[in-house]
Amino acid sequence: MESWLSENPDIRSVRIAASDLNGQARGKRIPSKFAGKLTKDGARFPFSVLNLDIYGEDIAHSPLVFETGDADAVVRPTERGFLPMPWLGSGSALLPVWMFYEDDRPFQGDPRHALARIKERYTKMGFTAVVATELEFYLIDPKNPTLNTGVDTLGLRSLDAFDGFFNDLYDACDAMDIPADAAISEAGAGQFEINLMHVDDMLKAADDAWLFKLLVRGVAQKHGVTASFMAKPHADQSGNGMHVHFSVLDAQGDNIFDDGGSAGSERLLSAIAGCLNAMPASMLVLAPHANSYNRLVPGAHAPTKICWAYENRTVAIRVPGGSHKARRIEHRVAGGDVNPYLLLSAVLGAALDGIEQDMTPPPPVRGNAYALDVAALPKTWEDALDRFETDTALTQIFPKTLIENMCLTKRQEMKTLAVLSEEERIALYLQFL
Repeated sequence: MESWLSENPDIRSVRIAASDLNGQARGKRIPSKFAGKLTKDGARFPFSVLNLDIYGEDIAHSPLVFETGDADAVVRPTERGFLPMPWLGSGSALLPVWMFYEDDRPFQGDPRHALARIKERYTKMGFTAVVATELEFYLIDPKNPTLNTGVDTLGLRSLDAFDGFFNDLYDACDAMDIPADAAISEAGAGQFEINLMHVDDMLKAADDAWLFKLLVRGVAQKHGVTASFMAKPHADQSGNGMHVHFSVLDAQGDNIFDDGGSAGSERLLSAIAGCLNAMPASMLVLAPHANSYNRLVPGAHAPTKICWAYENRTVAIRVPGGSHKARRIEHRVAGGDVNPYLLLSAVLGAALDGIEQDMTPPPPVRGNAYALDVAALPKTWEDALDRFETDTALTQIFPKTLIENMCLTKRQEMKTLAVLSEEERIALYLQFL
């Protein structure tokens, strides 16, 4: 890390940032001449900074604030190291960090540490998760409203209209080691999807997604447009999703979901069962905001039922076709507004629970899942919060501290948003999501 600074003498300032529970970057800007000591000593943030509401306010009655004197934690660099910030110019760098106690114990309220616990469980079983994400977002150009009207699914017109943005975005992804693949125009006007390629480290996959969201918003601002990963920014258009694709390799590097055919292995079925079993309880992670539930309606290219199928995009869990060697699961519930660390913790933790407990899923469905009489996903933010707080399905996945902090955060946000109209809610969410 220190060599990176010496090799980039043009860096004038460094941002050190961690992800809070809402996926917002929280941190400090420091002169580069003081950045070298971060690699040895880290820095100090209050524990409470990772437990703010979406607007950046302290959580009332949180034990992390006045009860403990708003004590400091130690934040240390992640293995990602220093990264350029192309949307700010050549003089700025970002150093992702995560939070620890003074004695180097991980802070259990840190979303990245939650995922590290899941990774450790996989490692102990001799497994490696291979993970990719698909992120949808809107680009909104207030100076050229014609670009924000009309559906253009897989059309080149919309992509070409923002060609300069995409050129800069892909250059920046290369500079930040974010494995961005194909970009497509999606179903909404001004809506796009970019896939991040499969990686064999779940922490890197989450880092990639978190950094990508920061990057897209920064590059968009540089081009005079607004980018939003909000689940449903436009009531009459498609919402933004964040689908997760994953397979699991054993110690020999073989895909444990592959049985040589199209059906997949027993472990594939157990992983699917685990995901379905934890889905109601983990809904607060998959749909963390009031607006998230506007996306989850029938016929809107987002799932509403707790079911799975082969090659079917109306279900919550899809098993894509293709070569049996690449047999994988696609988890389709999450919106673009999620915290990537919590999302991958929920999905991969639930899948491993299913494998460890030899769970069996119901039969795969056929046809239009919206029309089937099967269990539905939680339909409201309040229901999701109640399940997240009380359901034992999550006890193996998330630390108690994180569950408690998340519930306090969401209850405060509910109280704040209760007095706002839907239009006011959307306007506020657009600032942060």
